[in-house]
Amino acid sequence: MVTFAILEISLMSVYGGYAIGKQKSKPIIYNLVLATIITDIITNLQLSIMNTNAYFNHRFEFADPELLFLTIILQIVCIIIFVYLGNYLYFKVNPPEKCIVITSSQNSLNKLMCKIKKYKKQYKVISVYDYEDKNIYDNILKADTVFVYDVPVKDRSHIVEYCYDNHKNIYYNLEMCDIVSIGSEYTMLDDKPLIMANVKDLSFEQRVIKRLMDIVLSLIGLIIASPIMLICAICIKCEDGGKVFFNQERATKDGEIFYVHKFRTMREAKKDEVQVSATENDDRITKIGAILRKFRIDELPQIINILKGEMSIVGPRPEMLENIYRYTEELPEFSYRLRVKAGLTGLAQVFGKYNTSPKDKLVLDLIYIEKYSIWQDIKLIFQTLIIFFKSDSTEGFTEETIMEFTKKDEKK
Repeated sequence: MVTFAILEISLMSVYGGYAIGKQKSKPIIYNLVLATIITDIITNLQLSIMNTNAYFNHRFEFADPELLFLTIILQIVCIIIFVYLGNYLYFKVNPPEKCIVITSSQNSLNKLMCKIKKYKKQYKVISVYDYEDKNIYDNILKADTVFVYDVPVKDRSHIVEYCYDNHKNIYYNLEMCDIVSIGSEYTMLDDKPLIMANVKDLSFEQRVIKRLMDIVLSLIGLIIASPIMLICAICIKCEDGGKVFFNQERATKDGEIFYVHKFRTMREAKKDEVQVSATENDDRITKIGAILRKFRIDELPQIINILKGEMSIVGPRPEMLENIYRYTEELPEFSYRLRVKAGLTGLAQVFGKYNTSPKDKLVLDLIYIEKYSIWQDIKLIFQTLIIFFKSDSTEGFTEETIMEFTKKDEKK
């Protein structure tokens, strides 16, 4: 019971716990179910080793699988009831926060509003303002919460200070100066309070532990995933007779180029065909490829890249070289991602989507780099399981997004 309680509490902290009022019901259910199932399996293994369960014979074996299955089903039912009931009661007592949005352009406003609208029970937008509007300070007093998005840092600082002075909740997007402060800490220089930001590489100990984790976990993963990979290879070959693997140049730490390995999910490109990122309903995606992409199975061959030391389990995703050049022209800070080794999963993969904007992916990757710790890597490995429950995690880029980048390139 002690082991079960410790595991459940620890995994709930990893997955976000009973976040009533902060998240929608489905994500909370997914998080709690994952934490509970993992806890059940580990506890069951412990009981098997101890041989204390009444369902055991005098040899090592798992408990009655039917009993374990029924227990998990009962737990899932209880979780669903408590989550929906909890959110229902919370929002019955707490009405949506009255919000105003302060931004710099219609395009920025559209990007933010499509996200806010997903949380109608949490936020109710009562008005929208341009950051140069002189009336915003009077209207801030009428709101509970203020969203500040894509506003120049200097102007944003005045708005944030005013909100803080008047006890208003504040949400604003991160810029480079904010990311630097995330990895900073308070210190004293004699009697002078300062913020200290140590911009450096991982320590020797961190590099050794991270590499050992990569080797051990990738070996285990390769053994477990081998049957799945074999089935995928056969299905890909049977569908169109083309190559099973898709190898492409990508960049990792310090800009070093390597070939990333993936299962091929799109029809083979013609000789002079230009490769671009997949869009929604892309007709180049094969039938088998659509399934592999949906469940991220196409990424499994990258375990080989991890064993070879070209990638790590956790880190910024290796982008196509064309994307790196394009994004770096638009966002010079994009090159900062190359300070660490590319990874199979990371903050941008767990909390973002395939079509999340390059700037938002960059922010998530830089947050990971600035707040790096072994514990954070462990948490992200567990949190990666959430991706399989997110139906929108593999959404392709829209045609408008592709055109937006194309137009920027043409102007340059």
